[in-house]
Amino acid sequence: MTSERASDTSDDGSDAPRALIAGRGVAFIGLGHMGAPMAANLARAGVDVRGFDLSEEAVAHAREAGVPIADSAAAAVAGASVVITMLPVGRHVISAYAGVGSGDGSGDGGLLAAAAPGTLFVDCSTIAVDDARRAHELALAAGHRSIDAPVSGGVVGAEAATLAFMVGGDDADVAEARPLLEAMGRRVVHCGGPGLGQAAKVCNNMILGVSMIAVSEAFVLGEQLGLSNDALFEVAANASGQCWALTTNCPVPGPVPASPANRDYAPGFASALMAKDLGLAAQAIASTGVHAEAGSLAAEIYARFAEGDGAMRDFSAIITDIRERSARAGGSHATDGGAA
Repeated sequence: MTSERASDTSDDGSDAPRALIAGRGVAFIGLGHMGAPMAANLARAGVDVRGFDLSEEAVAHAREAGVPIADSAAAAVAGASVVITMLPVGRHVISAYAGVGSGDGSGDGGLLAAAAPGTLFVDCSTIAVDDARRAHELALAAGHRSIDAPVSGGVVGAEAATLAFMVGGDDADVAEARPLLEAMGRRVVHCGGPGLGQAAKVCNNMILGVSMIAVSEAFVLGEQLGLSNDALFEVAANASGQCWALTTNCPVPGPVPASPANRDYAPGFASALMAKDLGLAAQAIASTGVHAEAGSLAAEIYARFAEGDGAMRDFSAIITDIRERSARAGGSHATDGGAA
C-alpha cells in the first residue's frame, strides 16, 4: 500500500494532518546529513522532537536547523512515544538498541531499556535485511514495537521533505508511524512485514547500480564506435533503453542539464553509498542463494571504484572509470564526450 504526502491543511482549512503529530514526543537518534534535516522537518511540523548524536559537529548543525538537543540518547528517549534512528550501518543500530558496549550515550541497557514500554521504534537507516529483522526481534523482546523505514531521495529530499519511505512492519505500527513519515517525505510504501522495507531498498538500488553501469558502458562503447553522446541519448531515451539512470542522472554532460555529470560529478548520490547499498545486495544474494550475476558484479565494480577518489563523486562517475580502463586496454577511439 502506498500513499502520497497529505497537505498541511485539509480542504476546510483545518490543520487535521498536522494535528495528528503536533506535540507528539519523538526521539531522533542520528543527526548526520540525513537525520538532521529529517528531524528539523518534524520540529517544523509541531512534533516535540529531542535529538541526539555522538558527533558534536552534527549536534551543532542540527541545533542550528531547529532541532532541540538532549544530553544523551537515554534522555532523548525518555518519555518519547516514538524513537527514530538514522545510523550508518546495521551494527550501529543493533548496538544502539541493545546498548552493551555501544558507547552511544544511552547507558548499558541501550535505547530499548531507556524507552517506556510499548514505544514504537522506527529505523530509517539503510542496513542489511537480517540486521533489520534482528533489530525488530530485539525491540519485541524488550516489550516494544518496531518497523524498518529506509529512505530514498538523498540529502536534497531530506531537506525538502520529499523523501520516499519503504516500510516493513505490522499494519497497525505502520499506520501509527505514517503521519510522522509524511512530515518528512512525499511517498510512503508499506512493503510488508519486518525487514521488507530494507528488502525493497536493496532490490531497488541493485537495479539502479546495474543500470548505471550498463548506461555508462553503452556511452563509452558508442564513443569508441564514433557515435556522439547526444545521438545515443536521443535514441535510447526514446526507445527500450530508457531508464532513470539515463534520463534523470545521465552520466555524460549535456543531454540532461541537471545531472551531476554537468557539475564534475558532484553528488548527488555518492559512489561510496552506492557501494554500501550494493554490498548489502550482495549479502542478500549470498544468504538467499539467488543466481544474480549482474548484481554481484555491480557490487564488485562499485566497491573498487569507491576505494579511491571515486568514493565521494556521484555514482554516475563510474563512466570515468570505464573510460580509463577502456583506454588502458587499448581502445583506440577512447574519448571524453563522444564524436562530434
